[in-house]
Amino acid sequence: MAKYINPFTDVGFKKIFGQEVSKDLLIDFLNDLLVDEKSITDITFLDKEVLPEYMGDRGVIYDIYCTTENGEQFIVEMQNRQQVNFRERALYYLSHAVSRQGEKGADWRFNLKAVYGVFFMNFRLENMPHKLRTDIVLSDRDTHEQFSDKLRFIFIELPSFTKEEAECVTDFDRWIYVLKNMETLNRMPFKARKSVFEKLEKIVDIASLSKEERVKYDESIKVYRDSLVTMEFAEQKGRAEGLAEGMAKGKAEERRIIAGQLKRMGMSFDAIREVTGLSDSEIDKL
Repeated sequence: MAKYINPFTDVGFKKIFGQEVSKDLLIDFLNDLLVDEKSITDITFLDKEVLPEYMGDRGVIYDIYCTTENGEQFIVEMQNRQQVNFRERALYYLSHAVSRQGEKGADWRFNLKAVYGVFFMNFRLENMPHKLRTDIVLSDRDTHEQFSDKLRFIFIELPSFTKEEAECVTDFDRWIYVLKNMETLNRMPFKARKSVFEKLEKIVDIASLSKEERVKYDESIKVYRDSLVTMEFAEQKGRAEGLAEGMAKGKAEERRIIAGQLKRMGMSFDAIREVTGLSDSEIDKL
C-alpha cells in the first residue's frame, strides 16, 4: 500500500498546493521554478471559478488560482492526459485573467500585472520538442527580445524527467523528482537539505488524512485510475487500427505487383481482375 498520496489526482494535487495551510509549499515551488527571477513571499488564493463577465460567456475553472503580494497572478494546473486544443485552452485561461484586470473608470491606464500559467503535464505535448520545461514568452520573432513580460506559459512535461534521486542538483529538480515518484516512495528524500520537504511529508502522508479526506481521496484515485485505463485502451486501439491499416496497404501493394506481373505475361484484364480484385483502370495504370 502506498505511503504517500498520489499528486496526479485532483485531491492530492490540491492538498499539496491548493490549501491555505500548505501555501508555503506552493510559494517554495514557484520560487524554485523562477529562481533568480522572482522572490515570492506571500500568495492569496483566488476563487478558482471565475464567473463570466457577460451573460452567455463561458466560465473558467482553474485547478489553482492565486495572486502574489505584488498582484501578479498564477494559474497552476495538473493535466493527466492530452486534451483537444490544449494550448489554445491555456491561452484562453491566461488571456481571460489578463482581460479581467481592466478596471472601470477613466483613471485605469492598462497597468497590467503579469499572469503566469504553470501546467504540469503527465503526458508529452504534441508537435513540440520533448523536454521537461517549455517556457513561452512574448518576444520579437527575429531578435528574440522580450516584447512584454505580462503573459507567460510554463509547460512541465513530467515524462521527460528521468533523473534519479542522486542526480537532482537543483531544488526544482528535487521538487519534480518528489512529485513524479511520490506514490512509490517509502521515505521523503531531501528533508535534510530543505525543510519544506519535511512539511510536505506530513501533508502527503496517507495515514494523516481524516476520514472525510480519505473518502474524497479514494474517489479521486478511482477517477485517476479509470482515466489511465481509458487512455491505455485508446492507445491500444490506435495501435491496432494503425497496424490493420498498414497490413491493408501492404496487401494492396502486393496485389498491384502481382497484377503488373500478370499483365506483362499477357494475361487478359478479366483474368487479372479475377485474381487480384483490382479494377480495369487500376490495371491499366500498371
